[in-house]
Amino acid sequence: MPFERAAGVLLHPTSLPGPYGIGDLGPTAHQWVDWLASAEVKWWQILPLGPTGYGNSPYSALSAFALNPLLISPEVLAEWGLLTAAEIAPAVAFAADEVEFGPVAEHKAALLARAWERFRAGDQPALTQAADEFLARPEIGGWAYDYALYLALKEAHDGAEWFNFEPGAAQREPAALAEWREKLAPRIDFHLFCQWAVYRQWMDLRAHAHELEVRIIGDLPIFVSYDSADVWCNRHLFQLNPDGSRRQVAGVPPDYFAEEGQLWGNPLYDWPANAADGYGWWTARVARSLETVDALRFDHFRGFESYWSVPATAKTALEGAWEQGPGAHLFDHLRGVLGELPIIAEDLGVITTPVKQLRDHFAFPGMRVLQFAFHEGANFYLPHLYPTNTVVYTGTHDNDTTIGWWATATEVERTRALAYLDGEPDDIAAALVRLALGSAADLAVFPLQDLLSLGPEARMNVPGVATGNWGWRVAELPAAEVAAALLKLILLFDRGHELPELM
Repeated sequence: MPFERAAGVLLHPTSLPGPYGIGDLGPTAHQWVDWLASAEVKWWQILPLGPTGYGNSPYSALSAFALNPLLISPEVLAEWGLLTAAEIAPAVAFAADEVEFGPVAEHKAALLARAWERFRAGDQPALTQAADEFLARPEIGGWAYDYALYLALKEAHDGAEWFNFEPGAAQREPAALAEWREKLAPRIDFHLFCQWAVYRQWMDLRAHAHELEVRIIGDLPIFVSYDSADVWCNRHLFQLNPDGSRRQVAGVPPDYFAEEGQLWGNPLYDWPANAADGYGWWTARVARSLETVDALRFDHFRGFESYWSVPATAKTALEGAWEQGPGAHLFDHLRGVLGELPIIAEDLGVITTPVKQLRDHFAFPGMRVLQFAFHEGANFYLPHLYPTNTVVYTGTHDNDTTIGWWATATEVERTRALAYLDGEPDDIAAALVRLALGSAADLAVFPLQDLLSLGPEARMNVPGVATGNWGWRVAELPAAEVAAALLKLILLFDRGHELPELM
């Protein structure tokens, strides 16, 4: 899907400021959208919105369909009459620049429990009707009830993974599930309420963005977590053993950055089984995602052409081998059912000709990252080599901030960058933002950290490090002066609504 020439900012909602220890979908999120519109930023890019599990990674969610209840705004719950002003008054002094996930989850759980009690009392018939209508939709009920049962079972088993539930529940024996549904009915209903609440708040925010001509780019990880409602409910679609254990897992082969490759551990798809099922799970997943966002970045796009398959018993990714993915067959099916696919192909790293052919066959824009542009040798990340159907980034959530990258750049990178930029810039982050905006790429996106010239303390994720990631928050929304300066650049490089004035 070619983009019109535009600019975007990458910021996950959890990174927004606010008094509850984590960014949410309340007034500050709406103010953030206002800020984007004031600078004529047409795209807001986010990370996956799913409920996170171990490590708090949005790329390792408990469901590919559910939304994260930590995003629910207490202030909006109060507007709905489900919490009082006294109850939402911040009682805990959370850090302004970091999400402390444990304390935040505990605090939010208490607020949601109070809101649920008032909702269950039925004093808000309009809200009750809206929730009932939400759950009555087949495309929602098809996953929501199983997901709510999965969460309730996790709670009943002290947080254990689904494969460590009692055998009847783990193996989804109908009689056992019926018994658990009856036993856990109150908790199931609570989790359904949370999904309705976060969905409604998100869709209200998205509608506000659309009113201001701001669109949202979501993120779809290719793989799902082994401990997820998706695998628990759809074992036949994954490469699992009869007892539910993993047979083959995901990873990547050895490369310049990892001598033994990377062993991710996600269960791999049984693609023939998915095809025989009419790609029903995939169709529902993409449709659900496109209901909540306007475009999707497909993470690890190369895995749809071929993927690195590692035996589950392997100690490193060295024991893996390439296997054929679904390729055009999957995307032809998705396009046939869902129409034109607004997909960005995450095609970073070593990409083969067949992967490029798959991307180009569907006219999916690929990605270019400016922090990669100054390695030694010919480099297709340099802006003068971009095709227009491209999305350029200064950096991504997996990179250090541009200020942090520059502090550790090699001598070769620095020399090449300074030659390309025609001298030492006062602010390397600002220089790369300008370089991205001025490139031929249809869409130029930069993390808010780079727009604010923040250092490595603002990094979102360090790949391969299991803990300590995903917690960065901006202490306050950028000033109006930052929006005004950005607007000038956006108009200068013809990425806004007005014609550029060069004189």
